[in-house]
Amino acid sequence: MIEVIVTSRNNEALDICSYELASVEGHALPAFSAGAHIDVHLLGGIVRQYSLCNRPDEHQCYRIGVLKDAASRGGSKSLHEHIHVGDRLQISAPRNLFPLVPQARRSLLFAGGIGITPILSMAEHLAHEGAEFELHYCARSHQHAAFVERLKSSPFADRVHLHFDSVLDITAILANPQADQHLYTCGPGGFMQHVLDGAIAQGWAEENLHREHFSAAPVDTRADGSFSIKLGSTGQVFEVPADKTAVQVLQSHGIEVAISCEQGICGTCLTRVLEGIPDHRDLFLTEDEQAANDQFTPCCSRARSAMLVLDL
Repeated sequence: MIEVIVTSRNNEALDICSYELASVEGHALPAFSAGAHIDVHLLGGIVRQYSLCNRPDEHQCYRIGVLKDAASRGGSKSLHEHIHVGDRLQISAPRNLFPLVPQARRSLLFAGGIGITPILSMAEHLAHEGAEFELHYCARSHQHAAFVERLKSSPFADRVHLHFDSVLDITAILANPQADQHLYTCGPGGFMQHVLDGAIAQGWAEENLHREHFSAAPVDTRADGSFSIKLGSTGQVFEVPADKTAVQVLQSHGIEVAISCEQGICGTCLTRVLEGIPDHRDLFLTEDEQAANDQFTPCCSRARSAMLVLDL
């Protein structure tokens, strides 16, 4: 855990605030790479992930951008309403689940709404390295778009394309894919799916497509049943009813599993499966990793078999 102090807070767009965080002791913060995020610990034990949006070679501070979500589960609401300049926060060291591919000849960056945060850090890094890239930023309006002035005044402004009033012509932008070109997208699920579907239609290879989810799509749980989980270390067996998650059941029996997003996005709770077949509902594991059925995210995933034996 790292204790930081909020050194600045700015309104970047409608319902979007940025926060600059510095070490309480004035030390340099741990290094990070473009696309990385930190866990921010908030009131009531809430832990949320926020992408770092500054240039990766800046070590004296971290910058995050936070959208006040109307459907907030407490994280963004807490930051917007309770966190101000001078307040202290506990954060994690940076982790990167959305890294740039270093050998790419050209990178295409697509951001939707608050999804600009990791994409901005990527653009800053690529520009600093002299790499070839272009950035397409889509938002409902100029009023809803964060960091626009920063983009317009940046050294790479000529490679930034803003789509507020114009339609994103994904077919033209993604025509003629090359093996050494990579695409990165972050934003609302529908936006990312539009970009990725367009890429696939143009013949892009799946391994050249990279995405980061901020939230999971709703899952229909009406057909969920119960299943059992067994601890590999002790042999204890617990029933997971239809209206509970495996994590909730484990915690109710005093078995702590580290959790963060609670949506199967961040991988914090990833647990090894010794026996049984999980019903994967996460966005963290790749399709191949899910097919191996040797690990699952107990915060949201369930079981296809009657029992899962866990490496706990």
